[in-house]
This record gives sequence, C-alpha cells and structure tokens, in this order.
Amino acid sequence: MGVDPIVTASQIVLGLQTIVSRQTNLIDTPAAITIGKIQGGVSPNIIPGEVEMEGTLRTFDPKIQKELRGMIGRAAKDITASSGATAEVLITYGCPAVYNDLKLTTQMSPTLQRVAGDGNLLPASQVAAGEDFAFYQEKIPGMLFNLGIRPKNAPLIPMHSPNLIVDESALLLGVRAMSNLAIDFLSMQK
Repeated sequence: MGVDPIVTASQIVLGLQTIVSRQTNLIDTPAAITIGKIQGGVSPNIIPGEVEMEGTLRTFDPKIQKELRGMIGRAAKDITASSGATAEVLITYGCPAVYNDLKLTTQMSPTLQRVAGDGNLLPASQVAAGEDFAFYQEKIPGMLFNLGIRPKNAPLIPMHSPNLIVDESALLLGVRAMSNLAIDFLSMQK
C-alpha cells in the first residue's frame, strides 16, 4: 500500500526520453536529456522513502533549453503525481553551447592546417559537449579545436571511457598549434 519511488523514478526516466523525441523538432534543434545517476534505497527488500536522480540537458539553442526545462519539470511532477508521489525538480544552469566564431575560425584555419600538415585538419560536426570555454566566447570571439589523441591503428574509444588510450605525443602538436595560433593572431593585429 506504499508508493515506490524507484518505480516512479523509472517512469520519469522513460517519460523524459519522449520529450525530445516527440515534443521538439530534432532537425532544427538537436537536444538530449540524459539521466545518468539514480540513487535510492539501502536494502534489496525495502522500498525506500526517496530517490535522487541527476542528469544533463544538452541543447544548442538557449530558447529551446528554457522550453525543455519547463517540460522536464512538468513531466516529473505529473508522473510522480500519478503515482501518488511528489517531486522536487531543481535544474541548474551549466555551460552554454560552444560556437566557433566564423570570422576568427576562417582567419586562423590556415595556421592549424600548416601546423597539423596536409590532410590532418578535419572539420568537426556539432558536438553537444559541456565545455566551460563557452563562457569566454560569450565575452570575446573564440574558437575551439580538438586535438587527435588516438594512437595509430588503435580502436576508437570514447573520451569518457575507462578504456581510453591516449597518444601523449599529440600534446606536442597541441602546444605547437596554440603557440602558432597566438603568434599568427597577434601578427595579424598590427
């Protein structure tokens, strides 16, 4: 005759997954809602009093992010109410999306091409990564580039994997790239 917050939390996770897939335009405004942490209970045979969930919301558009925050809060509260439970939803603001300044990127790409060598400068797709560099870009034009760290002939392993293999010699290329970017940029400012 109780309320099971683990079952309710499971329903919330499933409900949140339908927000992006059913209530947004994925073509124009990619977004992701992920619950990556759920904690609840102390014993396998006792229904806990509460469950805590944590996750991330990734978008490229601040307006869409605001709308999704409202949808997340409503969904969590409606789902818990239907289960006879209550929810407290706290959404904190993380890093904004990183947008490379087009003028700066165009201006500095020849430097990266020269340092990386022919065929080694590859354009990147949009990535919904959380990166605090974006706070700088809110104040001044900026560009972010990725440094290839995968050893030759090694399998592709995601960055946040415990199995990640890093070719640390790539760090020398990174220092050369940053140094050359600074020198070339400053010489263009004269």
